[in-house]
Amino acid sequence: MLSKEDIFKEYLLSKKLKFTTERQAILDRVFANHKHFEADELLVDLRQNKLKISKATIYRTLSLLVKSGLLREVIFGERHAHYEQVYGHEHHDHLVCNNCGKIIEFLEKRIEKLQEEVCKKNKFKPDSHRLQIQGLCEDCSK
Repeated sequence: MLSKEDIFKEYLLSKKLKFTTERQAILDRVFANHKHFEADELLVDLRQNKLKISKATIYRTLSLLVKSGLLREVIFGERHAHYEQVYGHEHHDHLVCNNCGKIIEFLEKRIEKLQEEVCKKNKFKPDSHRLQIQGLCEDCSK
């Protein structure tokens, strides 16, 4: 199995892009934690670790990491996206609280099976899917 760095390098090479020290630093910080994060949180994390990387470079690199298959955009808010690692993690879906922003990960085999059946019925070959349900978590619905 290729390392996340090798996957990213191969993707960049296929697009005739360079694997810069800034991209390396972003890759390292993104995979240092195993939680959902926003680009602005990553910017703060990089600055706290004495890494001065522009916001534009962060956004461009996050987009490249998504396209390379290492990250996934999971939550689209009114102004921003959240990201999570895909590399080394099994597929799952999300429940998102509209009030506090809490994200609950879940895997439901019946939903997965139904999606497969829908694709088969329509002679459709899926590459990926994303399911997120918006609402209120238990605490916020009280």
